[in-house]
Amino acid sequence: PDVIIEAQFDDNDAEHGQDHLQDTLADDIKKLSLDTSEKGEAEEDDGPKANDKDKVLQRTAKVVYILEKKHSRAATGFIKLLADKNSELFRRCAMFSPVDHRVPRAYVSLADCPPDFVTRPEDYSSMLFICRIVDWKEDSNFATGQLAKSLGQAGEIEPETEGILTEYGVDFSDFSPEALECLPQSLPWVISPGELAKRRDLR
Repeated sequence: PDVIIEAQFDDNDAEHGQDHLQDTLADDIKKLSLDTSEKGEAEEDDGPKANDKDKVLQRTAKVVYILEKKHSRAATGFIKLLADKNSELFRRCAMFSPVDHRVPRAYVSLADCPPDFVTRPEDYSSMLFICRIVDWKEDSNFATGQLAKSLGQAGEIEPETEGILTEYGVDFSDFSPEALECLPQSLPWVISPGELAKRRDLR
């Protein structure tokens, strides 16, 4: 009663009718059924047979090299003090918790944090920061990060927008003077009659 049989029904089964389907299910249940003697034999067995090896082995893999970094390694999040106040790490690092949970938490140096962060951490509980992951050691549960800048209060449009653009590697800095020189300098700018004659007006 505690075994659920999941059968696959296709067009071939439809041709043989409902009786064929019931027979198939009955055969599957018989294969899964174990009586008392079979259970005893299973307990006394030393282990899985050789042909069952593929069923019990867990496939594992190891990352040996990163060909291309798809992520900018920058994340938006919050900083807070470590929980263990007696540890040596507490005097050197703070914890960065990213807003995006796909990005790992990271240790950041207290030197990168605001000067009064240790004495008044509650003042920065809702302050957004940009952190860039620089390393992740094999024996550490958390990555190592470096605070880039403070964005401002969470929930405001400007800090949130800047954080999203930074995470995705979008350059939102001002245009250079060279780029601005390519634009028309005499304002207001109008299309010349000669240019209008060469174009189809879709206005």
